[in-house]
Amino acid sequence: MKLKMMYSFLNSDINIIEKNLEATIQADSILLKEASLHTLKAGGKRIRPIFVLLAGKFGNYDINVMKNVAVALELIHMASLVHDDVIDDADLRRGQPTVKAKWDNKTAMYTGDFIFALALELMTEIEKPMAHKILANTIVEVTVGEIQQIKDKYRTNQNLRDYLRRIKRKTALLIAASCQLGAIAAGVEESVHRRLYKFGYYVGMSFQIIDDVLDFTSTEEELGKPAGSDLLQGNITAPALYAMEKESIRLEIEKVHEHMEQQEIESIIMLIKQSRAIEKSIALSDRYLEKALAVLEELPANRAKKSLRDIAKFIGKRKF
Repeated sequence: MKLKMMYSFLNSDINIIEKNLEATIQADSILLKEASLHTLKAGGKRIRPIFVLLAGKFGNYDINVMKNVAVALELIHMASLVHDDVIDDADLRRGQPTVKAKWDNKTAMYTGDFIFALALELMTEIEKPMAHKILANTIVEVTVGEIQQIKDKYRTNQNLRDYLRRIKRKTALLIAASCQLGAIAAGVEESVHRRLYKFGYYVGMSFQIIDDVLDFTSTEEELGKPAGSDLLQGNITAPALYAMEKESIRLEIEKVHEHMEQQEIESIIMLIKQSRAIEKSIALSDRYLEKALAVLEELPANRAKKSLRDIAKFIGKRKF
């Protein structure tokens, strides 16, 4: 089953989210408007808005309220990607030129800041102090994660705990917040929104680990960027960490630098794939997926619960 079929009953509301995203990023500055629109049109699965809407289905669902949270969370995600591409010096994302590649670093940084500010402005429509505290804490943690990722570049002596802490901040916390904030906006009881937060956290961890696996196992066409790009940019992910348990592979990975030829990276990718690193990484993702599904069983039964289960299984098992 395709991902979009798993939440097809939300199609009309998702269309509202898309229209609101485009309307929100309008700006007096032509440059800001074009760069923001370029980021939006690059696409994406819109996982965070979908989780916001599905979580809202456990309470008093009102699309006029939910849309503000859903758009805000997607904008925060978009802003983080624009900033990430500057940090990683990435020219491509999803097969399209990044903002920093199409314009320059300064334009990218200000575009990210602009999109981020729009998200905060939208969230002021939600008159629930707890929601703002959760969002603020999430943003702090995401920012700390970005700094840690910079510090960890090409650091081959890091361990799995370092990696898990990094992807928690990079990906899982924002997905967890999407689930929890969607539920809070719909007025659900605390025990439910806390469980939804846990579900989102575990799904986010599984999602990012699989994303890191795909960087080694997918084609350039599927990734929209060369395979092994994470490693080339100095991001040491689960497959590399597991592969480095073998000393000969560790010595090869320690040679990686940003100007390395693609052919050299491809030989290292082959070494990683020939080890048990990919299988170990998938098993790690599966453990988080199982935790997510276990938490989900504690939630009230409704249509949204089935969709959350289907989506979790899909993103934990996806091929690209």
